[in-house]
Amino acid sequence: MKEKVVLAEKFTLFDECWTPKILGELNDSYVKIFKAKGEFVWHRHEKEDEFFLVIDGELHIKLKDQEILLKKGEFFIVPRGVDHMPYAPQEAHVLLFEKKEVINTGSTASDKTVENPEWL
Repeated sequence: MKEKVVLAEKFTLFDECWTPKILGELNDSYVKIFKAKGEFVWHRHEKEDEFFLVIDGELHIKLKDQEILLKKGEFFIVPRGVDHMPYAPQEAHVLLFEKKEVINTGSTASDKTVENPEWL
């Protein structure tokens, strides 16, 4: 890829929530975006940390012992092996950097599991 990516434009290309889309590759990782609204599922990633950067709106991340509120322009890294559950009362737009083999629901099978994210 030798062209810039305009995140705002990419978010207009889909409506579904909690369905990550791939925008690019960076070393052994994908650059992904997703829309969040409502609750996701409690899950964990045994081998990978998970990076959430809020592009628009607000994203809450529940941990067992605390809750993180991320606003536009803020990010949080969930350490590997930590149970967490993202949710957004209103629609939020989020960017992720994840290893290519990462499945969005980690070790939890769910109807929200996306094993082969779509490229935009």
